[in-house]
Amino acid sequence: MSECDCSSHGGPDELKSLEEALELLLSHARTVDLVEQVGIEDALGRVLAEPVTSRITMPPWDNSAMDGYAVNTADLNAAGIRLPVSQRIAAGISGAPLASGTAARIFTGAPVPENADAIVIQEVCAQEGDAVIINQLPVVGANIRRAGEDTCKGDRVLAAGIRLEPQHIGLLASVGVARVSVYRRLKVALFSSGDELVMPGRSLGPGQIYNSNEFTLQGLLNNIGCEVVKLGIVKDTFEATCDALLDAAQRADLVMASGGVSVGEEDHIKPAVEKLGTLDLWKIAIRPGKPLAFGHIGKVPFIGTPGNPVSLFVTYCLFARPFILKAQGVTDSLAPRAMTARIDFDWPQPDKRREFARARMEMNEQGEAWISVHRSRSSGVLSSLAWANGLAVLPENRPLAKGDSVKFLPFSELLS
Repeated sequence: MSECDCSSHGGPDELKSLEEALELLLSHARTVDLVEQVGIEDALGRVLAEPVTSRITMPPWDNSAMDGYAVNTADLNAAGIRLPVSQRIAAGISGAPLASGTAARIFTGAPVPENADAIVIQEVCAQEGDAVIINQLPVVGANIRRAGEDTCKGDRVLAAGIRLEPQHIGLLASVGVARVSVYRRLKVALFSSGDELVMPGRSLGPGQIYNSNEFTLQGLLNNIGCEVVKLGIVKDTFEATCDALLDAAQRADLVMASGGVSVGEEDHIKPAVEKLGTLDLWKIAIRPGKPLAFGHIGKVPFIGTPGNPVSLFVTYCLFARPFILKAQGVTDSLAPRAMTARIDFDWPQPDKRREFARARMEMNEQGEAWISVHRSRSSGVLSSLAWANGLAVLPENRPLAKGDSVKFLPFSELLS
């Protein structure tokens, strides 16, 4: 990954749009350079490094889509016709060619016998001894899944750059692929700085708080398939911060930290990163999450998010997540897919920055989607994220009234 040329990013007081900041960030994302082979049972969440082609035609032969009777429609002159049942064909068995004037008992997935051109579902038939009465005439091709209607041998079934989900794994198995080439997992190193931090499970002393940000970030990174390297809580000194950053850069592809990037006497991350490499601090025209730090420790990229837990969460979703996905080798779907719904509140005094409000989208009794927002706008209220199921995008400088439509980013899009 290349080093950051901070001089090209504008002055320290420049307020950047979300789109401009994200473009700058993504321009420095480089895909991990190691590819490995894994079995498909271990491939969930991994990113394909090479396209996959089908080894077979699927289905390999015409087969029955239903339980019923295989017939030749030329033998059926009227509903209620009685045909002798000449054979029974279960899945995994190839039947003999269908004799003229007969029907074959057949089950879902079984190969359609030669000379048959339709399947009559059993619900419209009546068995009578060794014969069947067809009470409803089928059309040619009814209830037959044709050979190759899914894939043909040699077809590209998955493109490189796809993050493998369960349906992709199933598709790979269906065409006989047992192993795939994927990019190595991205290693992300985390550490926390602050003498006030205490790990959960211990008692709090005066002025202390629990170290929640580390666990939030770890969960977010695990959700998108990263290998997380945890370095724990670092002493709140310049020397300890430098040592931790160097250690993190030697062990990971990306270093992340929350807070500590302002200019206070006890904020050591900013001067430490600047000493060891380069750092750019951007002020983004969003709320929450105005400050974002990006730079390099040597050649290893560094992302610093705000320390307030909601700001951390929002900046991760909007900036760190797409950066990481691109570094993992994902070639599309970097941006979350937004939905549109109406709001159930008035917003008469909009912010000059675009606001990503903690929100819930729910359906009313008429099946209409409505968005409500949390009562608190504080970036320190972590419980608001547990209440929400997404973020409502409230435009900058535009008042809104109940019933207006806005974009909604569901957590299902932001966290995977």
